[in-house]
Amino acid sequence: MLDILVQERRNATAAKRFFKRLLAGLKYKPRKIITDGLRSYGVAQREVLPGVRHRTSRYLNNRAENSHRPTRRRERQMQRFKSPGQAQRFLSAHAMIYDHFHPRRHLMPAEQYLRSRDKAFQIWRQETCAHRAV
Repeated sequence: MLDILVQERRNATAAKRFFKRLLAGLKYKPRKIITDGLRSYGVAQREVLPGVRHRTSRYLNNRAENSHRPTRRRERQMQRFKSPGQAQRFLSAHAMIYDHFHPRRHLMPAEQYLRSRDKAFQIWRQETCAHRAV
């Protein structure tokens, strides 16, 4: 998952805003993007990213949809969000924290994964001063 942007509408203007925000944080231009079948993404892609290949497929998008599962699970626990602003604030922070504690397990051996998790918790304790609270 590269970015989360909560918007009231899913039209071409909202899609353009999302792509521009996403590109502002990247240091490279992507070769291809994969989205769901929403037509407004195609309109925005042609205007904002004209040389980039745009793919839409029910199966190619599974990776992106699965990356939203922890977010949806957390949202259910919180019994939904009260406003789009609250959702944006929570999701922006939650995505970074979740990625910090859940490295890509499938890309590393078990020992490296465990070291990575231990290091993540050590950094978290150091930055939040959790060791002083005990």
